[in-house]
Amino acid sequence: MTLLPAPPTGGHALPLAQGLAQYGDRTALVTAEGEVSYRELARRVEDTARRLGPGRRLVLLPGANTVGALVVHLAALASGHPVLLVPGDHPEAVESLAAAYDPDVVVHPAADEWRIEERRPGSAHSFHPDLALLLSTSGSTGSPKLVRLSYDNLQANAESIATYLGIRDTDRAATTLPMHYCYGLSVVHSHLLRGAGLVLTELSVADTCFWHLFRTARGTAFAGVPYTFDLLDRVGFADMDLPHLRYVTQAGGRLAPDRVVHYAELGRRRGWDLFVMYGQTEATARMAYLPPELATTHPGAVGVPVPGGAFSLDPVEEAGGEGVGELVYTGPNVMLGYAHTPDDLALGRTVDALRTGDLARRTDAGLYEIVGRRSRFVKILGLRIDPQRIEAILEERHGVSALCAGDDEGLAVVAVPKPGWDERRIRRRVVDECGLPARAIRVHLLPELPRLPTGKPDYRTVRALARPDDAGAPAGGAGTDDLCALYARILDRTDVTPDSTFVGLGGDSLSYVEMSLHLEERLGHLPASWHTTPIGELRSPARKAAAPRRSWGRAGGRSLETSVALRAVAIVCIVGSHVRLFEIRGGAHLLLAVAGFNFARFLLTSAERRERVRRTGRSIARIALPCVTWTAFAILIGADYDLSNLFLLHNALFPQDMGPGLHLWFVEALIYILLATLALLALPALDRAERRLPYGLPLALVALGLLTRYELVGLPERSHITDAVTVFWLFALGWAAAKSRTLPHRLLVTVTALATIPGFFPGEPRREAFVALGFLLLVWFPTLPSHHRVNQLAGLLAASSLSIYLTHWQIYPVLDDVSEPLSLLTALLFGIAYAKTSDRLTRKLPPRSALAALRPELRGLRRKPS
Repeated sequence: MTLLPAPPTGGHALPLAQGLAQYGDRTALVTAEGEVSYRELARRVEDTARRLGPGRRLVLLPGANTVGALVVHLAALASGHPVLLVPGDHPEAVESLAAAYDPDVVVHPAADEWRIEERRPGSAHSFHPDLALLLSTSGSTGSPKLVRLSYDNLQANAESIATYLGIRDTDRAATTLPMHYCYGLSVVHSHLLRGAGLVLTELSVADTCFWHLFRTARGTAFAGVPYTFDLLDRVGFADMDLPHLRYVTQAGGRLAPDRVVHYAELGRRRGWDLFVMYGQTEATARMAYLPPELATTHPGAVGVPVPGGAFSLDPVEEAGGEGVGELVYTGPNVMLGYAHTPDDLALGRTVDALRTGDLARRTDAGLYEIVGRRSRFVKILGLRIDPQRIEAILEERHGVSALCAGDDEGLAVVAVPKPGWDERRIRRRVVDECGLPARAIRVHLLPELPRLPTGKPDYRTVRALARPDDAGAPAGGAGTDDLCALYARILDRTDVTPDSTFVGLGGDSLSYVEMSLHLEERLGHLPASWHTTPIGELRSPARKAAAPRRSWGRAGGRSLETSVALRAVAIVCIVGSHVRLFEIRGGAHLLLAVAGFNFARFLLTSAERRERVRRTGRSIARIALPCVTWTAFAILIGADYDLSNLFLLHNALFPQDMGPGLHLWFVEALIYILLATLALLALPALDRAERRLPYGLPLALVALGLLTRYELVGLPERSHITDAVTVFWLFALGWAAAKSRTLPHRLLVTVTALATIPGFFPGEPRREAFVALGFLLLVWFPTLPSHHRVNQLAGLLAASSLSIYLTHWQIYPVLDDVSEPLSLLTALLFGIAYAKTSDRLTRKLPPRSALAALRPELRGLRRKPS
């Protein structure tokens, strides 16, 4: 049976894309939504190939690690259509390349099957029969200079990689790099060639959800650029339990030799191999690899040529060392040549050997080492300078991580701060090494080295810093510096960079309110998942285009985070009910679910276990401090509190008390719950369980909490609706809601809530309905339509909810006999003022913790049942 249409007349096709069906029911793709077999993948590819038609056409495809993008990519290659693969996360590059090359077919991202736009029935271009793929070498800039790759290039490179990696049909590799990046694409092709599986995801290795998916899918391999390994250090990769991991590959730039040794030794201890590799887009990806057994003894080498390839060294004037020359590569994976205009698509092979531009030598062990790069040499004040050599000296001799670049005017050095090394000391070392005068060297200390989305060094930014006019410019792109300043001010941090995220900087639910409102004012919309998105990406047109459209669209139209809206509404309902202006009860219990929701969002990050515990403890302190301070003041002015309230023990010591001492029940209950959660997550086994089962663990805790909610475990008689033991299930339910990634997940927590909230408040159906409705909004609607004035008011109330709750018991009675509306307004304003004061105090605690995330919730939750 013919599974795919025959290749168009005059063109070829890619064998690995045509032969998918031979692997039958083996798993081809694993995603967060499920698995796709090779048989099913082949069927989808066949259907899409038919839609593309029989005549060869230029297909523009925005790259993405999704099933839809992969199906279109394989369908085009299997049926002979040249593919222009562009960065899917950079619309400006897509537009630029579309304008330059006038594609016949443009593919548009969609949730399931991607939409295929046929601009014309045939083609406006002439194609060489071998032309298969067009890739950019300039990242996301949209430069019209493209690499022309043939079907033989793609097939040969995939065969070569699969051979030296020893890829098996039982392997499953994660897509940790973008598909439009030649390295990421080579992972896809080489594994499909062998009938292996792909763990298809766009998640970062810094995301806990990535590792949950990787373990669940029984992942055996992943790829990384140097920056990936920095992220692995941060997330505690060395301590992760990855029983099926077989090998890790590294390319995309030089990894420092000591880092190569570290990861090679780690792999040896943990049972996996490290493959250091070398390549360029012009070679379809790979040219060399370092056998894993040599990584610890030759960590500075790129290794030996890949199977089918060969190296030679061409003497050049600037080599500057015996045996050093420009590295020249030959092999079946060398590109056809470059394309600059659509007319070049008809060209055949114009390149036989690839001059890499790298200066290299061959060691006595037969391994190749890169010692510099021709194109990066700069001539400054008559001196020929090798910036790469300066980087290596700073790293290897002094332990300073740096990027160097320059022009005729001077040399820029961007370095990561190190104790004892300031700008002056680094400049002095560079002067000693290269002989330039100090005035020609500009040193900039940044928290992180500037990098491109692929993780490669961003030398364009470094070169910009070499110019005096840009000496003080931040490393981020245009429009990013003001956002970095905003983050620095609100989070009280000095280490904010364009790569920073709100959660990564220790943002909590209190600062979340203020930050979300400011961001929407600055951006005009609130991007989805902005709290986990790097600052530098928040202004991207892609995110703006993807932002939900507002149908309420009058001037001032905005959206408001649902959790912020619920906190604001809940605190007003709590105080208004106590003032007896109206009767809407249930606010404190709703806030308890919101507290669990924000706990999961801001605390359960990819940080290591000890850091999570530390942040949790600090967050508890941030909750307790304003409460204890106000309680002490209230006792001094004659409030009906005692020492049990001061030490937050009243609910534990007097569980049946329904007097004024119960006012702080919510704060006490939340602190008890957080302490219990702290104790659980401090256990290594439970910490690992949460990372592996981010949704399953809170569901299990909900089930455990329901035992006490329904009094099935024989607890002593207590006031159950204010008792931490019996309200814990609400916190756990909010936690599970935050971890609900799929429709079935959200449906399950919804059904659980609707089945368990009724009956919790006997004889109070309106109270139960209020809590249930608020929870459903939290689960199903991340944002709500609003107005910027409403946002400002809601943000102020939500951020001050804890303080309003604490203080209103003593404030509203002062004016209660005068005017109930005035009493409500006064209590709210006083609480806001106390929040501002206590916030200044808590900011003086050690660096902010993610658990401060709970502080806002607490603010609104502390009071008697509402």
